[in-house]
Formats: sequence, C-alpha cells, structure tokens
Amino acid sequence: MYKSTNLPIEIKPKLVRDKIPEIIEAEGFKPLTRILDNKEYGDRLIDKIHEETEEFSLAIKDNTNPVEELADILELINAAAEYVGSSVTEVEKERLKKLEKRGGFKKRIMLLGKESK
Repeated sequence: MYKSTNLPIEIKPKLVRDKIPEIIEAEGFKPLTRILDNKEYGDRLIDKIHEETEEFSLAIKDNTNPVEELADILELINAAAEYVGSSVTEVEKERLKKLEKRGGFKKRIMLLGKESK
C-alpha cells in the first residue's frame, strides 16, 4: 500500500502515461514512481496492451466509450512500435501489405474449421 498525505492509496504498479504523475500531484497527492529499464518497459507495455484491450472489450459490452479505449490502444501501438525500433508509419505499411495479401475483417467471416477435399 502506498501512502500519500494521510490517506492510504492502493495502487497496482503499472505503466502510465507521461503526465499521470502531474495529474496525481494536481489532485493533492504525491505520486510514487520509478523509471523502467528497457526490458521491464517492454514487459509492462505488453501488460498495458492487455489491460487496454480488456477495457475496450468491456466498453463494447457496456456500450460506454470504446473510441476512447481505441485511442489508448493506438497510443500503445505507437509506443510499442518505437520500442521495437520502428514507427507507426512502418506498422501501417505492414498492415496494408497484410490487407492486400490476406484481406481485412470487413466480411466478418468466422472460420469454423476445415475439411480435407
């Protein structure tokens, strides 16, 4: 449990956006932070991508704001692309190659299996 002022605040350590510590301070609390090394940053990016995709799933089910959750996922795609030494532009090029070769998801096809001919 982390303590800020005299109120116990429980926070699960997680990767947060760059301005979150400033926002916490503006709310009258003292953020407790540390800078991640490269390996842990990669691990935490993966954790955060899972967290945000789960939040997107819940937003779809609850009919809340899925676009906001998609924006979070897109920001994480930017961060992950940079982490692996690439860019969103390069990711988009790869997306377009796959779209051309394998198609997209517009037809909403569910594969149920395959049989021998």
